[in-house]
Amino acid sequence: MKKLLLLAVGLACASHAYAQKLVIKGSDTLGAKFVPTLAEEYKVRNPGASFEIAAEGSTTGITAIIQGTADIGMSSREAKATEISAAQAKGVTLKPIIVAYDGLAVIVNAKNPISRLTLRQVEQIFTGDATDWSAVGGPKGSFSIYTRNTASGTYSDWKELAMKKRDYAKSSQKMAGNEQIASEVAKNPNGIGYVGLAYIQAEGIKVIAINGHLPTKEEVIAKKYPYARPTYYYTNGEPKGDLAKFVDFTLGVEGKRIAEKVGFVPVP
Repeated sequence: MKKLLLLAVGLACASHAYAQKLVIKGSDTLGAKFVPTLAEEYKVRNPGASFEIAAEGSTTGITAIIQGTADIGMSSREAKATEISAAQAKGVTLKPIIVAYDGLAVIVNAKNPISRLTLRQVEQIFTGDATDWSAVGGPKGSFSIYTRNTASGTYSDWKELAMKKRDYAKSSQKMAGNEQIASEVAKNPNGIGYVGLAYIQAEGIKVIAINGHLPTKEEVIAKKYPYARPTYYYTNGEPKGDLAKFVDFTLGVEGKRIAEKVGFVPVP
């Protein structure tokens, strides 16, 4: 009887070893492919682990950490000073953890004859200073500009990296995610947009060289590609328990393999 009781207690403990459901919210760049793949692989190794993942933009991820509605806030940008202040007011410590590096690729329709642009030309296109492909050496036709929406960290990063913090062209069309941008560009001969590295293999698009540089792993690591950036997990203070285990898994050998597989550059 004593042995049976001990066995029952042991099984109960095992079943609750990974009882915490990890709630992860934020960046579409991380949350559409990379983190769901990590979660599935993690569950194979840790039966009983469960996840709730919502990829609706970096701002929503950081806000969720501040409000205490998520364990991890995925973000493709650094937290803003206003967000850090809002967190401190609630007793929350926003801890950034770099989980992979990304490069924002400029994409056009596969049939577009343009194969390269300069930094200045990219700025002119996305701010509306240039309005026609003929202004950058292409055939006549107005630009159809596709961008991320305002909740996206990528939306903010692109303004910082490519537009000297200027406003987007009024004609630009805001999309919910990377896949939507790639899909619209693939359908539109005059389309142009930007996507993370995990989305550059979509059919019907091609990646443009910027000042002679393409967003390859080598170029991103060497910081030669001008639109390279880190991506983050944000947590409330130092991760503990199941949360720490998942963060370690993300940054470990298996996590790095998955990062590279889906198109990111692993943390060296």
